[in-house]
Amino acid sequence: MAAALAMVSCSRPASQTDLRQSDVRQTDVRQTEVRKMPSGQEFSGFLSTYANLKPNPEFENTVSYVSQDPVKNIHKYVAIIVDAPVVYLSTDADVKALPDRGRTALAEYFQHAISEAVEDAFPIVQANGPLVLRLRSAIIGVDVGPPVLVDQKDEKSLDRAINIGKVGIEIELVDSEGGQQVAAAVDRQNLGEGATVGSVNFSREERFRAATQAFDGWAKRLRDFLDSAHELSKDDVARVEGTNFPYVSGPAPK
Repeated sequence: MAAALAMVSCSRPASQTDLRQSDVRQTDVRQTEVRKMPSGQEFSGFLSTYANLKPNPEFENTVSYVSQDPVKNIHKYVAIIVDAPVVYLSTDADVKALPDRGRTALAEYFQHAISEAVEDAFPIVQANGPLVLRLRSAIIGVDVGPPVLVDQKDEKSLDRAINIGKVGIEIELVDSEGGQQVAAAVDRQNLGEGATVGSVNFSREERFRAATQAFDGWAKRLRDFLDSAHELSKDDVARVEGTNFPYVSGPAPK
């Protein structure tokens, strides 16, 4: 039984898709989009819908949704597009005060982290397709600190530190052609005041370790959520036990 369940992990072999290897690459972050968090709202409005979100017992401070539609469900897809993350500033933050280099550094790091988290589950591609998911993500509640003192700056320093201590993450997987929501999650981890970004090279600087750990942690939780969405149903488990064959889409071999 353990061997059978291992066969239904999130990982997909390359042979399941006709996509060329040259198409498998990470989407580049171009111009990072910045929006303002709506005042007094629980959610940012980024997801296509929040109607189906429910508390997830496996992940603290997380609400999520996974489609059970037999046609549009996560089991049917063989590749994924990873969009550049959108940055939402907190209600009190000044959009003009957010350093351009800082928002790009945030988006690039998070996109890289989530791409690494999902790339062995789904090949990362660029083009829409009938069996291709689109992963949309947003970094919610970014705040901007006071100007950095001149004597504390170098050429890589930001003019203002970026505070992500109260940031949350909103993520959804949608059908790349029709736009239907296949899965979604809103993760609200409070990181504390130590989670700041003050340099375009923050991932390499120990003083910003809390920030990199936060993004890495969200990426891991995304992968854990993705894996949990692939778990067998009770009917599937019974089917595996009855046939003694790993889970496959067609009938068991004779």
